[in-house]
Amino acid sequence: MRYDPDLIVEKDDDVYPPSEDSMLLIGSFDVRRGERILEIGCGSGIVSMHCAQNGGAVTCGDISRKAVALTKRNMVLNSLDAEVVETDVYSNIEGRFDTILFNLPYLPVKEEGDLALAWSGGEDGLGPLPRLLAGAPEHLLPGGRIIIVVSSLMDRDSLRSALNGYKVRTLSSLHLFFEELNILEISL
Repeated sequence: MRYDPDLIVEKDDDVYPPSEDSMLLIGSFDVRRGERILEIGCGSGIVSMHCAQNGGAVTCGDISRKAVALTKRNMVLNSLDAEVVETDVYSNIEGRFDTILFNLPYLPVKEEGDLALAWSGGEDGLGPLPRLLAGAPEHLLPGGRIIIVVSSLMDRDSLRSALNGYKVRTLSSLHLFFEELNILEISL
């Protein structure tokens, strides 16, 4: 997909704003018309809005009530349609999807608070990635894929262990002065 700078994206100081990782994720894959998309951790809704704009049937959610409200507002402002729910990974998700997206909290820090949930991935930086992978078989359609953002700041051994047994390919990378971001496509 191509990033659309004309989309209206309101912000909230308590919600993770669209950043380099969001733009990298948007530009890393394409959406087929009617493709069933699930985005976990939707934040402002920027990725889900692009998926809906490109013909995806989008369900998205976030653990933050403020993020859910902001995503709903941004969808309406752009005349886009998506089911937006408050969820902790799959806790309130029903159905199966072609693609599951997650710009997960990947920084290896342990911080508390609503906004910290958007970037604090715990000591190893994996955050809820193991739960996302464990629940994927129940939520992916046959031939489905998971697309995630990972950082070079994550504990490499923990990430390698979490991805062991899955087919993984790198869709794109972005070198920043303090880290490298990678978009991974995971197949069961």
